[in-house]
Amino acid sequence: MKIAFPHMGHIWVPLKTLFDKAGVECVVPPPTSRRTLTLGAKYSPEWMCMPYKVNLGNYMEALEAGADTLLGVAGPGLCRLGQYARTHETALRELGYDFEMLTFDWQEAQIVGLVKFIKRLFPNRSWPTVIGDVKFGVTQQLFLLDDLEKLTHKLRPREVRRGAVTKVWRTVPDRICAAHSPGDLNRAKKEILAEFDAVELDREREVLRVGVLGEFFMAIEPFCNLDLEEELGRLGVEVTRGAWLSDWAKIWLFLEALGISHGQKVKKAAAPYLSRDVSGDAVQSVGETVLHSQEGFDGIVHLQPFTCMPEIVAQNLLPKVSREHNIPVLCVILDEQMGKAGLQTRLEAFVDLMRRNRVRRQRARKAS
Repeated sequence: MKIAFPHMGHIWVPLKTLFDKAGVECVVPPPTSRRTLTLGAKYSPEWMCMPYKVNLGNYMEALEAGADTLLGVAGPGLCRLGQYARTHETALRELGYDFEMLTFDWQEAQIVGLVKFIKRLFPNRSWPTVIGDVKFGVTQQLFLLDDLEKLTHKLRPREVRRGAVTKVWRTVPDRICAAHSPGDLNRAKKEILAEFDAVELDREREVLRVGVLGEFFMAIEPFCNLDLEEELGRLGVEVTRGAWLSDWAKIWLFLEALGISHGQKVKKAAAPYLSRDVSGDAVQSVGETVLHSQEGFDGIVHLQPFTCMPEIVAQNLLPKVSREHNIPVLCVILDEQMGKAGLQTRLEAFVDLMRRNRVRRQRARKAS
């Protein structure tokens, strides 16, 4: 069995570690690129969203590299994502590929079901071993990756030499993936943190704070959002992203049912604008915008793939939220036609707007 899966942020790191430790050959697709998107778009209906096209391209590149088993996420829900594994399989078989498709219903089974699904993949490995491997990959590798990426968001707008933080960050996923034990992971963590500490910073520099919200996949996949977070950092903006892979697996999944998670605060903040649960992404986009305004953020960047129904709902509500909470919102709709130069121009104009707003607020406070 040569197993593969599509890219989504850095999910490939714990998955590859899991398969490597089980002795199963893992074919990680090449990093998502223009070729990936071109392949996926060529064999997709034009109205399908960008995540569908990118994932199809990922599968095609993995199969070209020798994979014979594909993993996908399925399940009912208000987003079409739950049907993508089925439609991807149909499209790939019509193209003549020979493979086995294994799908996991995250919405129904969640973290416990994931462990059972993985146990079915590795029937000869004991339950304690499987649980231990999943725990290591998710609660240690994935959590560490997210923590280190959050650190880059704080350091990048303050670096003296542009690109120094990004240079370190781009080495991080491979180094975390190579650490197959807690000891190795701890050593890698210390080395990486030392390299970040060595980056010269201007700690007195005044930076803007922006929340990056929107559709989950577009927010965490840098190719799809055209490296938006890196570009904002270059412009002197500290990013706070609303979507993280580790959030899927945190114990607060169980706290959500008890009504004591951060997700409940988001729902409460969104309630005046959303009387019904359109989708988790839409609720978060609206609710987090309200919360970020209360926390003194300078602006919001709202990301969505073209034709995304939940985020179209959020997009139509955000102008009202922006007016009532006095926080500017930049909506960015992404598909295969979007160019990086156009996005950079829009971000530069948005940053100028936020700087003027901050100066205006500071003058108003002094006058009062």
